[in-house]
Amino acid sequence: MAAYAQDYLKSVVPSQLISERGSNLVVINPGSANVRVGFAHQQVPFSVRHCIARYFKPRSDGSRHSFLQDEMLNCKASAPQNLERERAYDIIASLLKIPFLDEEAPSSSLPPKMGRVDSFVPQQGRSDSAFTWTNVKEKVSKSHQTDESTSTALLNSEEYKYREIIFGEDALKISPSEPYCLRRPIRRGHFNISQNYSFQQVCEDLIAIWNWILTEKLNIHLKDRSSYSAILVLPETFDNREIKEMLSIVLRDLRFSTAVVHQEGLAAAFGNGLSTACVVNIGAQVTSVICVEDGVAIPATTLTLPFGGEDISRCLLWAQRRRQTWPNIPTDPLHKPVDLLMLNKLRETYCQIREGGYDGIAVVHSYEQDKPVSTHKTKLSSLNVPPMGLFYPKIFAHEEYSPPPRSWFNDSEDMLEDTWNMEYAGGNVGLGIWDSYYPVYPTRLKKYDNVGLAEAIVSSVLSTGRIDLQRKLFCSIQLIGGVASTVGLVPAVEDRVLHAIPSNEAIDTVEVLQSRSEPSYVSWKGGAIIGILDFGREAWIYREDWVKNGIHVGSGRKYKDSYFLQSQAMCYYNA
Repeated sequence: MAAYAQDYLKSVVPSQLISERGSNLVVINPGSANVRVGFAHQQVPFSVRHCIARYFKPRSDGSRHSFLQDEMLNCKASAPQNLERERAYDIIASLLKIPFLDEEAPSSSLPPKMGRVDSFVPQQGRSDSAFTWTNVKEKVSKSHQTDESTSTALLNSEEYKYREIIFGEDALKISPSEPYCLRRPIRRGHFNISQNYSFQQVCEDLIAIWNWILTEKLNIHLKDRSSYSAILVLPETFDNREIKEMLSIVLRDLRFSTAVVHQEGLAAAFGNGLSTACVVNIGAQVTSVICVEDGVAIPATTLTLPFGGEDISRCLLWAQRRRQTWPNIPTDPLHKPVDLLMLNKLRETYCQIREGGYDGIAVVHSYEQDKPVSTHKTKLSSLNVPPMGLFYPKIFAHEEYSPPPRSWFNDSEDMLEDTWNMEYAGGNVGLGIWDSYYPVYPTRLKKYDNVGLAEAIVSSVLSTGRIDLQRKLFCSIQLIGGVASTVGLVPAVEDRVLHAIPSNEAIDTVEVLQSRSEPSYVSWKGGAIIGILDFGREAWIYREDWVKNGIHVGSGRKYKDSYFLQSQAMCYYNA
């Protein structure tokens, strides 16, 4: 098979290869805020908000509660020490050479640099100024008739009913007065399980969202799924049980014929054509770091930070209110998703990392229940402070979610066992492939609180324990995720990482490589590339095997530790 693949690759045109082998491969890359799905031969995936709104009947007493209430019963705003946030702001301000939080800019100073002043001006016809709530009703035509004299009236009559389920961004734009419950099945890189949102409900919502995308966006109906294979590109944050359940969703419920799992950081390296890199994924709610050497992810280097783009957006609001530049409107991104959408757009448009004062003129909106949407033109200040929170996370305020019930972690199939030793491709692949190179092999993902991005990158790279590899990784940093497109982030990462390296380390160069693809979907693209080039498919899981007995590959031995399933295909490339 390897010889055939090499001969074929030498003769085939890349576009032909992608067309031939990518038409029946579907790549699914789920995240906390968005899920990216598409055929492997597509250049760009469909990116859909990872949420769902379900209709519920009003209570018998006639009372209504916000459609957000059910999901948010488990969520409350954290109460960090305001002093810590203010200190973090002032540290950032001193680095950026701007006034401190309680300090006014000198009147004699030069005017601050302005952002894209007219980018949100209503008369330019931007969609922001023409906001409308989602239409939650759908027409239902009457199909019966009584007699000839009334048939015309009955056939032309219509009635409206509430849509049972609403997906994507439309779900986030439902008026709070409507009887809908909004749910987000993934939060902070894990299943959003709570006392109010059960494991079964999370899985049902994932099935519904992914099935809707496959049907409506890719036009693959359930009866035709057996002709397609799925590539799951999963973030490093998911644990064994979560990976196993997503495999069950893809194979058992969505009915793909075969599936394979790949690690998001590893796929990103492939998406940019890199075999060795330190991959830094700054997503909407979680930031993760992992190092890849010669096409193999190094488990000991994986760590996560509990913040992302949405935290920057909420910090933007906090900073404006603290500096009294925000209008007197009830903006609440924690409990009103439409407010978070607005803040995300403001962050993406205005926030960047640069020295000196940096302000911008924007139109912000107030979305209040049972009131028309109102607009307010305002001057936003210190727009370079919020993204610097990536390096000084104490300026962020994280929402708090109670942990999932302990019973949920009980896995009857022992998917959480600590050992990993699987037979693969005619040989034994296990811990031995790393034993001689890396001194530590953790069995669980490392998570850090109040650790900045620069320190996390340094910790990840230095944990490899080899100076030659460390030098290569520090010069091969890859930024992915939506926040990676922030103006000024690349030089900031290079500078902060260089200064965070201990003085006793013989390293004096740090470089962030330019991404060949859009950072927000480079992992999806890498998953597509791996799937197309995987001629042997020894690592793929067949639906019948999974549904009946779990995972069986090759000799039929059941793989217990699904967290490392993503490593199987890499063994093929290194064979």
